[in-house]
Amino acid sequence: QVQLVESGGGLVQPGGSLRLSCAASGSISSINVMGWYRQAPGKQRELVASISSGGRTNYVDSVKGRFTISRDNAKNTVYLQMNSLKPEDTAVYYCNSPLRPLRPWGQGTQVTVSS
Repeated sequence: QVQLVESGGGLVQPGGSLRLSCAASGSISSINVMGWYRQAPGKQRELVASISSGGRTNYVDSVKGRFTISRDNAKNTVYLQMNSLKPEDTAVYYCNSPLRPLRPWGQGTQVTVSS
């Protein structure tokens, strides 16, 4: 059973950058699609970025051009590079597979964008 652990969050000023990591306890090469989600207080969890095993990516409009998702199957890790961060990006960020979500979800990593 694969478990995912998110890390890399923190407090950053608007316009700053963060790189999130999602480390898997097992191989992710067999997981066709991996994604990053975020959930702000009082809001539903939303998928912000996804990447297929072939490297095809998708982003929600609000992060397009600012966030980049990548995966390293050899390291069993998925990354989310976040640039030009805005206060509205503040949320807990989670990784999981949109097609075959692992349960329970991980603890996530908190991203706070504030001046």
